[in-house]
Amino acid sequence: MATRLGPAAEADLTTTAATPASASTTATSATTTAPPVRLWLQPAVIALVVVAAFVGCYVGLQRNPQPHRVPVAVSGQKLSGEIRQVLGDTVDVHRVADAATGRAEVERRDVVAALSRGAASDRLRLQVGGANGQSTTTAVKSLIGAYAHGAGQRLTTVDVVPLARFDARGLAGFYVAFGVTLAGFVLAQNALGLANHLHLRHRFWLLSGVSVAIGIIATVIAGPVLGAVPAPVMPLAFALSLLAAAAAFTTKLLGTYLGPVGVPVATLLLLTVGNSTSGAAIGPDLLPSAARAVSALLPPGAAVRAVTDLSYFHGAQAVQPLTTLALWAAIAAVLVSLRPRLGRRRRRATA
Repeated sequence: MATRLGPAAEADLTTTAATPASASTTATSATTTAPPVRLWLQPAVIALVVVAAFVGCYVGLQRNPQPHRVPVAVSGQKLSGEIRQVLGDTVDVHRVADAATGRAEVERRDVVAALSRGAASDRLRLQVGGANGQSTTTAVKSLIGAYAHGAGQRLTTVDVVPLARFDARGLAGFYVAFGVTLAGFVLAQNALGLANHLHLRHRFWLLSGVSVAIGIIATVIAGPVLGAVPAPVMPLAFALSLLAAAAAFTTKLLGTYLGPVGVPVATLLLLTVGNSTSGAAIGPDLLPSAARAVSALLPPGAAVRAVTDLSYFHGAQAVQPLTTLALWAAIAAVLVSLRPRLGRRRRRATA
């Protein structure tokens, strides 16, 4: 890293060989002076914290996922009682009148699966919503399969909300959310560097306008072009634009108030914790309690839920995650706009 000379040294360097010995002495002194420890320590600590958090979150959360109160609709009082008794807290039983009602709850995403008895007394029928993700669907199949095996009954499984053809693993929503979050983060990081060149309102227009463009581009590529996200174009573009704005304004907020540390904090909050707990790679009902608590509250988790709801469940549960994204973007923008006013008040108070 180049050492910046002070004004006096810079003046000496621009003088035409008037005092070469003095300039040489100044340059030698500047290069031999050891930099403060803080200049070495801060980037090192930030890098180590980021790598520890990233590996810990992404690898740790996938190490041993355990189902916790996975919502399942069960037909009939007797069967629902048996499921509660055998499976305990691993499932949250919603007792319904019949198989048709259970299927309707799966299609509204009120539950992830519906269990009912078949025509024969030794047959069970499990209707799953594969669009809830492989990890969640596999966990439900395993739990109900274990119950059926223990009860000596045969189990038939039907996927009533299957994933799109070009999203066989159910991860398209996660990658779209990750990419849009990353784009919003990078946008804000660059805007922070323009503070001395663009007025605050111009930076607001930049963040807002490019966030909309990010949402539209991501929608067109993931939807019509690649066919991996079957959500309607306009609602999906709206959701992803909100995600980009939430990521951009949150990063801008942290960088404005925390200074150089703000960008690494945004990295941890959005790209590390937010994406790893989003509920795409590991279903939210299989996450540890702490991760479940923040999953739907952070922008990436809210976005994954919105994308899935819009793509497979007719937007039945999309209002809450869209509201979460809008609040992140709006609150962060308001706090950024208040920063100059707070600075003026502080200067008046200390004057």
